[in-house]
Amino acid sequence: MARRFRGESHHKVDAKGRVSIPALFRRVLEARDPDWTDGLRPQLVIVYGDHRRKYLECYSMEEIEAVDDKISTMPRGSQERRLLERLFQTQSYPTEVDNDGRLVLPQKLREKIGLEGEALFLGAGETFQIWKPETFESEELAKTEAWLDDQPDDFDPLTLLDQAEGG
Repeated sequence: MARRFRGESHHKVDAKGRVSIPALFRRVLEARDPDWTDGLRPQLVIVYGDHRRKYLECYSMEEIEAVDDKISTMPRGSQERRLLERLFQTQSYPTEVDNDGRLVLPQKLREKIGLEGEALFLGAGETFQIWKPETFESEELAKTEAWLDDQPDDFDPLTLLDQAEGG
């Protein structure tokens, strides 16, 4: 069964950058880390990206390997490959879940997204995101609500799946 990251939750961030990962997210990381066995710490990669990205995107080992595999099929030296290498391989941070189910977010990553006392975890299917709650509410949530407000009253979001490839 392919597990996905689902749901949202708020977690405190301490002065050292430690933050608990939602338990269900930890189970997905374990299931999608080919080297994980009971007693080991699941690995993940946090992609922080360029200056426009206002959140941290966390990839299971299976998912980041799939991204890396796609990048490696691109022509060497191409501008597109170099760009993707920078965004997903250079501007990323490999880490692991500690024995207490927490991540330790380095100062650089916390400063990049303005993360202080609380983090918002959002499941995004194949990845999960860590946001400063106020940034998410003022930007992303506001965009979603505005878009939905522009739809007819009887709009069913599931109709968007009909537009998906193979839908």
